[in-house]
Amino acid sequence: MKTKDIQGLADSDLMEKAKEARAELFNLRFQLATGQLDNPARIGFVKKDIARLLTELRAREIGASRDAQAS
Repeated sequence: MKTKDIQGLADSDLMEKAKEARAELFNLRFQLATGQLDNPARIGFVKKDIARLLTELRAREIGASRDAQAS
């Protein structure tokens, strides 16, 4: 998922996408443990997507607190 795509999402959508990505990561780890994983690089991609989503959520949280302090 691209950063521009992430920035265009609402907060609730970001949280939902992060939840889905965590579930996917769990499934990928399970497949890796059982030897059924075809593309191990997918684990890294999903981890980075989770990090991007959480970073955007945190940036919005910090921006909201700065706006509240400025008022």
